[in-house]
Amino acid sequence: MRVAAVDCGTNTIKLLVADVDVEAGTTTDVVRESRMVRLGEGVDRTGRLAEAALERTFAAVEEYAALVREHRVDPAHTRFCATSATRDAANAEEFGDGVEQRLGVRPEVLSGGEEARLAWAGSVRVLRETPSAPVLVVDVGGGSTELVLGHTGAEQDRPDQAHSMDIGSVRLTERHLHSDPPSAAEVAACVADVDAVLDQCPVAVGDTLSVVGVAGTITTLAAGVLGLAAYDRELIDQQVLDVAEVHRECDRLVGLSVEQRLELPWMHPGRADVIAAGALIVSRVLARTRATELVVSESDILDGIAWDLAQRRAQRLARPPA
Repeated sequence: MRVAAVDCGTNTIKLLVADVDVEAGTTTDVVRESRMVRLGEGVDRTGRLAEAALERTFAAVEEYAALVREHRVDPAHTRFCATSATRDAANAEEFGDGVEQRLGVRPEVLSGGEEARLAWAGSVRVLRETPSAPVLVVDVGGGSTELVLGHTGAEQDRPDQAHSMDIGSVRLTERHLHSDPPSAAEVAACVADVDAVLDQCPVAVGDTLSVVGVAGTITTLAAGVLGLAAYDRELIDQQVLDVAEVHRECDRLVGLSVEQRLELPWMHPGRADVIAAGALIVSRVLARTRATELVVSESDILDGIAWDLAQRRAQRLARPPA
């Protein structure tokens, strides 16, 4: 079954067109695209999606709509999911109308819990080696961070606990990190904010034996730890990193200016100004776990959306006619 999945977050909008074989449990990419549009710019302060941010996002949606048509995806097999920025915006209806006009499908605004569940489905299902349980999936976005704790293996593959926290790389940069590079006081305020949210998080992070990290903040950190000459999705996927090295990379990035980060050969220009806040979130989460290694997955919520959509459609097609 060919499906099209769109994940629209606070900083990035991503498209996956894939052929999914539900019975075999396989997914084959046809098209995978990503655009940094920063839809959630200023939402933490204003509670609204900015006009310029909407224009950038709609331009990307028009590109994606053309790709979906080119690869002949049935509209019934297309799913557009929006996350943190749209959940928080007073003018989300305007956004929804614009997407539907261009793509032909209405955006589905995911709850934090559903976002976490799809992050698990997209990442853990495709791991080449079974990690020690309990497994914590960490998905650091621009507006929110999802933590999903669960078990995986031959007999069980499920999330037990999931929670979405309103801390993300864009949100915390706008809230705290105003200097370039951030001052010690700004970093301390950001860390205190992250710690306060983690203190209230119902997920038993301290029980974690294995951590799987997904999405751009963590894959970018991985590129830095690996010392890549350029960002390389294939080299980054499934890498197992020493947690101590991840902490050191986080500290290094926080201490750099935006200009210095842009000089790093693997740094995306759209992430350079917010990576410090994302790194602080990653570091503070890892510090609360018992894990000594971080498994990095390039498969994330986007893959979860595609897999979940294919499963649902397959179940409907398998039902006998009334």
